[in-house]
Amino acid sequence: MPAEHRTSFSADSECRTQMRLGRRGIVSPEMARVAVRERLAPELVRDEVARGRMIIPANVHHRALDPMAIGLKARVKINANIGNSPTSSSLQEEVEKLTVSERWGADTVMDLSTGKRIDETREAILAAATVPIGTVPIYQALERVKQIEDLTAESLLEVIEHQARQGVDYMTIHAGVRLEHLPLCRHRVTGIVSRGGGVLARWMVRHMRENPLYERFDEILEICRRYDVSISLGDGLRPGSIADASDAAQFAELDTLGELTERAWARDVQVMIEGPGHVPIDQLEENVRRQQRVCREAPFYTLGPLVTDIAPGYDHITSAIGAAIVGWHGTSGSDRLPDRRARCGSRAR
Repeated sequence: MPAEHRTSFSADSECRTQMRLGRRGIVSPEMARVAVRERLAPELVRDEVARGRMIIPANVHHRALDPMAIGLKARVKINANIGNSPTSSSLQEEVEKLTVSERWGADTVMDLSTGKRIDETREAILAAATVPIGTVPIYQALERVKQIEDLTAESLLEVIEHQARQGVDYMTIHAGVRLEHLPLCRHRVTGIVSRGGGVLARWMVRHMRENPLYERFDEILEICRRYDVSISLGDGLRPGSIADASDAAQFAELDTLGELTERAWARDVQVMIEGPGHVPIDQLEENVRRQQRVCREAPFYTLGPLVTDIAPGYDHITSAIGAAIVGWHGTSGSDRLPDRRARCGSRAR
């Protein structure tokens, strides 16, 4: 990665985010590189980053990164998910998955590794990756405890800072799942299908306390400011079936994500918003419009969406249909892979 594409910061920099630079009227090397890749004016990129409508996931420690952007003025982006498990895959295989993902056009890659050698795997991926690398920190936090109830706010923050130091560019943080939202899920057909959302729901019910990621969100923002980690606000209450699409639980969480977006922007932290999973075609446009309104046009990263619950070819075809439609309506990315999803353009998960 040519050095001219990365910003240099002094060791005592308090805030190292692209948003802070943009708000100061600075066109950073990362913004200049994005302008070339997207065929946009550098000043337009700067202004979009400054207002929060575009993000450049670019941890200051990810030296191999070739900066890219996610947002309304940029092309729709596709994410690929990789990662080992306690029973399969090796470090070498994960790096090969990264290579294949980049070769076939993935714009970002999430490392969702669980089990052994998580740190070694992530470090190898980051050393090789020219695309932004994302994680879900609660997955690694779970590997450090015997049961979900043993999770603590301190352990979650420790993992977030650890991954930030490693060079992770963006993290899915399920801070929008509130204790008060859980009763809204009682009558769902498929309940809570997000792993992160389910873990936090179980923790809250067991302790009868608020989501620690919500309570300690300001401390998470301080970590992100130091390393320029972009936050992907997770949709822990996304619908897991068409029957649950656009329900009260989904939209209650979205309202909280709008609040958290404002809090992140107040601290110059870059944010994108994870979007719903299973949503029928006739509700896709309204879901995009509502997110843009509630979250002030912060980039929308959808997990598919899947427009049917059952389809041939696993769910790759249905998620591709959903991703194409929400991209048309203004979504910035999408996520798709064996576990089903799509994000801020679309996410391949």
